[in-house]
Amino acid sequence: MLYFERGAINDQLSTDDLRRGLFAALERLGPRKKVLVVPPDFTRFHSQAGLLTRLAHDFYGAALTDILPALGTHTAMTPGQLDEMFTGVPQDLFRVHNWRTGVTTVGEVPGEFVKQVSAGAVDFPWPAQLANLIWTGGHDLILSIGQVVPHEVIGMANYNKNIFVGTGGQEGINKSHFVGAAYGMERMMGRANTPVRQLLNYASEHFTKHLPIVYVHTVVGRGGDGRLVVRGLYVSDDISGFDRAAALSLEVNFEMLEEPLKKVVVYLDPSEFKSTWLGNKSIYRTRMAMADGGELIVLAPGLKEFGEDPEIDRLIRKYGYRGTPATLAATNANAELRDNLSAAAHLIHGSSEGRFNITYCPGHLTRAEIERVNFQYADLPAMTRRYNPAELRDGWNTLPDGERLFYISNPALGLWAYRGRFGN
Repeated sequence: MLYFERGAINDQLSTDDLRRGLFAALERLGPRKKVLVVPPDFTRFHSQAGLLTRLAHDFYGAALTDILPALGTHTAMTPGQLDEMFTGVPQDLFRVHNWRTGVTTVGEVPGEFVKQVSAGAVDFPWPAQLANLIWTGGHDLILSIGQVVPHEVIGMANYNKNIFVGTGGQEGINKSHFVGAAYGMERMMGRANTPVRQLLNYASEHFTKHLPIVYVHTVVGRGGDGRLVVRGLYVSDDISGFDRAAALSLEVNFEMLEEPLKKVVVYLDPSEFKSTWLGNKSIYRTRMAMADGGELIVLAPGLKEFGEDPEIDRLIRKYGYRGTPATLAATNANAELRDNLSAAAHLIHGSSEGRFNITYCPGHLTRAEIERVNFQYADLPAMTRRYNPAELRDGWNTLPDGERLFYISNPALGLWAYRGRFGN
């Protein structure tokens, strides 16, 4: 059921608008005694989920007993991050998701179904896993909050991804990532109905239909002045809110280009991007726009590691971003990659497949570390002087010496594609 909807490509929802919309939806749900909120973590700071979580706390008060950030495989949020993102919400309400040990397998999607929806790319069964707190917590409302935006693993982020991946387990996360990578990222991104989404929808219908989950979706874009604005808010207990949000997100977050991009400069905010696991959104979100032989320059002042999880960091350092054939061969030959399929999928997503050059300018990693994983290296201060984020604007720029480039200030907020490559 759809409890609230508001959104348009030129709409701009204020804090008061979000409060009125959320409260109207929650009032329609009726009184609740034990509420769990599942927002994204700090890597989705711009989703407005922090504000909406605070508003939910204002509405429910003591009935809101638990907040479980959907970490997936990310590291736990620090007290400072919690305070910045969820300002005013008591920190003793927050719980930490453990993707390795804190989950329950609630069912299994048959391998035949996986093979069918992935067009034969993979045929293993998929375990539907979620946090113990969701499965056995006894809550009479589970409020899943997040932003719908193009996504490299599933096509469009959020809805039941926030539950089955954000609070999922090692095997479920690994296999879901690999399904998307094997099927092909270019066939996924910007599409609401993908093989991975169909796995999650199967799990929702067959295994968790009895859980009192209500989804709160935002659509966030940039206004004419470059500042972030909320374009849509949708609240539902089924897929209807997600479908509406995904349709709006394509209008707001998807930039279809009439020519391929020969030079792209992406800036990674150091408070948000500290690993290539997250920072490679600069690659995922631009890969369909890049010209053959083009150059992607990534200004990454906060970059200090490759994976947020120590084991995945080790695997990235060992195998590097070397494209689909090399990664699949390494996965077939090495059990450690087969046991960490999300890492293998990430290595595929983070490669240019040899089509264009990727130059990382890291704040804390050495040239040797960058080149060892098959990226090119450039000095951050020197490149920042030439491509100064304070002077560039999102989109096309021409430097004083005539160099023309395309600038992206935050790759997490959109998807860029050359019309001739995106197809339908």
